[in-house]
Amino acid sequence: MRLAWLTDIHLNFVDNSQRKRFLESVRDRADAVAISGDIGESPDVGRFLVEMDEIIGKPIYFVLGNHDFYRGSIAKTRLQVADIAHRSNGLEYLTASGVVELTPDTAIVGHDGWADGRCGDFWKSNVMLSDYMLVAELSKWYVDFTLDKEHLIEVLHTLAQEAARHFEKVLVDAVDRYRNVIAVTHVPPFREAAWYEGKVSDDNYLPHFSCKVVGEVLEKVMQAHSQTNLLVLCGHTHGGGRLQVLDNLQVLTGAAKYKEPAIQQVFEIE
Repeated sequence: MRLAWLTDIHLNFVDNSQRKRFLESVRDRADAVAISGDIGESPDVGRFLVEMDEIIGKPIYFVLGNHDFYRGSIAKTRLQVADIAHRSNGLEYLTASGVVELTPDTAIVGHDGWADGRCGDFWKSNVMLSDYMLVAELSKWYVDFTLDKEHLIEVLHTLAQEAARHFEKVLVDAVDRYRNVIAVTHVPPFREAAWYEGKVSDDNYLPHFSCKVVGEVLEKVMQAHSQTNLLVLCGHTHGGGRLQVLDNLQVLTGAAKYKEPAIQQVFEIE
C-alpha cells in the first residue's frame, strides 16, 4: 500500500483548478491518504472533504486542525464532518473512529488534538493566534482585545485531555494487535517536534504549538510495548522535522506553505 501523507493543505487558499490538479496528483501517487489537519475552515471543510472523496476515490484517513474550526465551533464542525464521513465511501474521520486496519501488520489511529499551553511559557507569551478570535469555544475569552488566559487555559486543557484519553484507548488496543501503528494528529505532541524554520519553537510559541499531555500518553504506551513501532504524523507549525522519542516512537512534523498544498511523503506499507 502507498500511503500519501498531507498536512496543512489549506485548500481555501487555492482556486478550483489548482485544487483539482493537486487532488488528482494525490490520486495518481497513492492507494490511500492520511491528512493531519488544516484542510480548510469550518464553512468549507465539509465541501472540500466531499470533493477529495470524489476526485481521489481512495481511502482518506483524516483529522481536523485548528483552522478547520475557524468561523465555526469545534463541537458543530466535528459533528458535521463525522456525518459526512459516515455517509461517504472513502472518508474516515479518525477522531470519531477506533483502530483502523491498513494491512494485517499496520493500523492507523488519530485525533485532532489541541495545543495545551503546557510547554513554553503560556502566561508570558504574547502570541495571539487567530484561534482565539475565530473559534467559538475560544473566542468567548477574547474580550476588548485582551485574552482571559485563566479561563482560556482551562478550555485548552480540556481539549488536549480529550485527545490524550482517545489516544490512550486506541493505542492500547492497536499495539496488542499490530506490529506497526500510525498515529495522526494536528498538533505536535512533543516540544522537540514543534519545528519552525529549522529549529524548535521558542517558549513564546510553544504553548500554542505543542500538546504535552498527548505526548506523555504516546510515550507511556510505547515504553510498555517495545514490540510495536509507532509513527506519529502531525503538522500545525508549518515547519518540517523529525524526532526520535524512543527506539519504537518517531514523530514527523510536516512543512507547509499557504497556497502551495503538497504531499509530504508517500509511505510504502506492507
